[in-house]
Amino acid sequence: MAGFSGYGQFCPVAKASEILAKRWTPLIVRELLSGSIGFNEIHRGVPLMSRPLLSQRLRELTAEGVISHNAAGVYQLTEAGQALEPVIRAMGLWGQRWVESETNGPDWDAGVLMWDIRRRIDTNALPPGRTLLQFDFGDTPKEMRWWWLLIEGQNVDLCISDPGYEVDLFVTTQVRVLGPIWIGKRALAPAIERGDIRLHGRVDLARSINHWLMLSALAKEPPLTNE
Repeated sequence: MAGFSGYGQFCPVAKASEILAKRWTPLIVRELLSGSIGFNEIHRGVPLMSRPLLSQRLRELTAEGVISHNAAGVYQLTEAGQALEPVIRAMGLWGQRWVESETNGPDWDAGVLMWDIRRRIDTNALPPGRTLLQFDFGDTPKEMRWWWLLIEGQNVDLCISDPGYEVDLFVTTQVRVLGPIWIGKRALAPAIERGDIRLHGRVDLARSINHWLMLSALAKEPPLTNE
């Protein structure tokens, strides 16, 4: 949007669009609403966005009063930014209902999926002590295939290499299977029953997966389909 100086309209939709309709901006707000506070955390949620462009968008949102930024490098939504929560949620629900990613398309990114899963683990539903989960995605390049979630207390760390502890539960599936389940397009239990998701390891963790794997916030809404 180089050289863009606005729509030249006083309409509130136009004025809001001047701030929010820029490329990547809604996803940045989504990350902040999801709890990301640091530059690197935000970038993990939008990995295809260049770091210079992310810096620019964060500066713009700060200047517009949507976010604040302190000397410690922490980004937070202001009152105006927090008020965008129902807007971003409505966009997500609209996309859930009316937009479908191609099964063999490029949207199914294991890194984005696992980054979101990391912040949607109910640690209170897990047994006390350390829990290590390994995810194996058979439909991704080798360098993106294996992921680990190391859970200790309330802390959940996403690892891209084996942290060296004994794995408590192995989850073997495909991004194109778990992804639609994650956003509420498909159900978890039937995928496990069909063997599209295979669980190996501690029986108690396998049986309670529907408790500790909370799924996307959008998946809490009633499934919306065109069928």
